[in-house]
Amino acid sequence: METVNKKTITETVAEKHNLTKKEAAEIVDLVFDTMAEALKDGGRVDISGFGKFEVKTRAARTGINPQTKEAIEIPASKIPGFKASKGLKDLVR
Repeated sequence: METVNKKTITETVAEKHNLTKKEAAEIVDLVFDTMAEALKDGGRVDISGFGKFEVKTRAARTGINPQTKEAIEIPASKIPGFKASKGLKDLVR
C-alpha cells in the first residue's frame, strides 16, 4: 500500500505531461493554493468524481481538562471537511 503525497503527485504530473519537476511542482502548488484560498474565503471546492471540500463550523462546547478534571469552555471553530463522491466511494469499496 503506497502513500501518495505532494512529491509523488508532482512526479506523476511531470512524467505524464513531459514537464520538468519544477514546472509540475508549480502546477501542483497552484492547484492546492487555489483550493486552500477558496476554503479560506468560505467557499467550497467541488471536484467531480472525487468529492467536495468545504468549511464546517464546530459549535462551542464544554470539555474536560484531563489533568485537572475541570470543565472548560471550548470556543466555536471552523475546520475543513471532505465528503467523498459516490464514484470515489464505489472505487474504494
